[in-house]
Amino acid sequence: MRTGDRIDRVRLSLVYLPLAAPISDTKALTSRQQPLTEVAFLFTELGTTDGHAGLGFSYAKRAGGPALYAHAKEIVPLLLGEDPNDIGRVWDKLVWAGASVGHGGLAGQSIAAVDVGLWDLKAKRANLPLAKLLGSHRDSVSCYHTAGGTPSMSVSEILDNAQRALAQGIGGIQVELGEDVAKDVERVRAVRDRLSTVPLMVDAGQQWDRATAQRAGRALEPYNLTWLSDPLEAHDAEGYAALATTLDTPIATGEQLTSVEEHWQLIERDGCDYVQPDAPRVGGITPYLRIAALADHKRLSMATHFAAELHVHLAAAFHGTAWVEHLDWLEPLFNEKLELKDGEVLVPDRPGIGLTLSERSRVWTTDRIEFAESV
Repeated sequence: MRTGDRIDRVRLSLVYLPLAAPISDTKALTSRQQPLTEVAFLFTELGTTDGHAGLGFSYAKRAGGPALYAHAKEIVPLLLGEDPNDIGRVWDKLVWAGASVGHGGLAGQSIAAVDVGLWDLKAKRANLPLAKLLGSHRDSVSCYHTAGGTPSMSVSEILDNAQRALAQGIGGIQVELGEDVAKDVERVRAVRDRLSTVPLMVDAGQQWDRATAQRAGRALEPYNLTWLSDPLEAHDAEGYAALATTLDTPIATGEQLTSVEEHWQLIERDGCDYVQPDAPRVGGITPYLRIAALADHKRLSMATHFAAELHVHLAAAFHGTAWVEHLDWLEPLFNEKLELKDGEVLVPDRPGIGLTLSERSRVWTTDRIEFAESV
């Protein structure tokens, strides 16, 4: 049964967010990727015949922004005339519109911008924050910050970054690891000595083979880590299962996966303790909720990747332990800013996701197109 309301206009925008300084993580230092200088965003602004509006987005790092935008331009006209409440049916319709290029990956990430916008619209119609619409378990979510952003950082630099982040209200500190296990272990030991009571995480950036991951994991066990993230290539579900079985340190992974099916391969093998899905990367909130249900069924914890502005709502609605990754990169895109308190991000009390686009986001827009129903 359809309501009287229907989607009658959609605006797509391709926006390039410049970063204050190039970001060089482990993969950049080992030449697998170039340093990150900007992030491409696909924004979707939806309007309905009853005057409601929704804002959604997805993103691509280093490459893929124009492709997201191009695919969205092909499928978005199919939204016109649809009931905005039928989010699941609309998601399926858009997936099948581009089925020949797959259900995940780039195609799914294009759909994500629409899907997030529909959920934002639905929550606004209910005059509820998205977390409340989904069924919130908490009003704030633990957050962590990667203070040791590159393996080349000295211990003193990591500690300086960490102290600034903790003073701002961050709850946990993550350190990037490199290729030299002995040096990595020594850096972690030195950081743990100074931050004895702070939740400490490490991220290996998918750099290790199975044997190295086992050896490094055992060497890191004495330092009471909250998790060891991405020790293996993202799709090595069997390797993750073996590693999670043999190490006491919790394993976190999933941020590079782009579909429910890829997460299921990991989850059903007991390949991690913390699932790290990225809602725009897996196709939006609709598939993210399926992943969250799978994780909850296995009694796993959640540590969402990137875009805390969106993920704080989803993490608040997760039944088990949840963390969000807090970065200030996205702040210039929006008029609103997340609040931190006592190691946690407060869930915004504004309707929907609680975001509106800033004037600077308009300046950084490189292409825009609008679709509307004929009168």
